Amino acid sequence: MEQIGLSFKTHASSVYEPPYTGRLPAEYAMELAQLKASVIADQYPSALIVGSDTIVIVDEQVLGKPVDANAAFEMLTLLSGRTHQVVTAYSLQLKDRAIVQNHFMTTQVHFRHLDFDEINKYIGSGDPFDKAGAYGIQDYSGVFVDKIEGCFYNVVGFPLSDFNIKLKYLLAEYNLTLKH
Repeated sequence: MEQIGLSFKTHASSVYEPPYTGRLPAEYAMELAQLKASVIADQYPSALIVGSDTIVIVDEQVLGKPVDANAAFEMLTLLSGRTHQVVTAYSLQLKDRAIVQNHFMTTQVHFRHLDFDEINKYIGSGDPFDKAGAYGIQDYSGVFVDKIEGCFYNVVGFPLSDFNIKLKYLLAEYNLTLKH
């Protein structure tokens, strides 16, 4: 958000994230983003709140954050040599004005074939454990990616260009201005 000139405060939402149960992955990601934003919007009803969630999908399976090294190894092995989808959803909410807008973006990501040594080295760094799909394109695991189709920032975890456009529409539609 700093890249597009916005000032903001970060508030973690410690909301329970219900497990994926077979609905469309984008709907699931939007549900999580909206849930996270609504908890914070209740605390700051006059502030524009942005909640987001990123998921990784391969073979119609949603990959969340790995719970341990074995789960990270399984995820990265599953992604090796294959294309998967990264879906990031975000929810814009302004409780005082009853505004709730949910959006999502999907990016196709292809991993080159990974060998077990490099997977284990990456897991040993500790980086996979706070990331959906057990990787972050912005860290060392970026070398696993040989092709993407779509927004790079979406894979990082927030579709910056799409957000910027939707934010401008929202501000114009409701005649809102942001304080800097």
